[in-house]
Amino acid sequence: MSAHLHLRQDNVYPFDARGIAKRFRHAAIFGALDALNPGERMRFVNDHDPLPLLDQLRARYADTVEIQYLQRNAGEIVIDFIRN
Repeated sequence: MSAHLHLRQDNVYPFDARGIAKRFRHAAIFGALDALNPGERMRFVNDHDPLPLLDQLRARYADTVEIQYLQRNAGEIVIDFIRN
């Protein structure tokens, strides 16, 4: 069975922002969110709470992306971004 993203059965796609250079991070996140189909989610992991990013996401996607915190610990934030 292929490991292509569109074949994932759980519709949850991991995105670890900690390994992406800061200057490319937001563009990479927007690109990943744009690639999601309705009902799919991106599980975002970061080392800090990305409040400026969340403001940008709300402005750009409005109600088409839902934001759900799964973990909010110092040094590790986990958020699901769900495409509606």
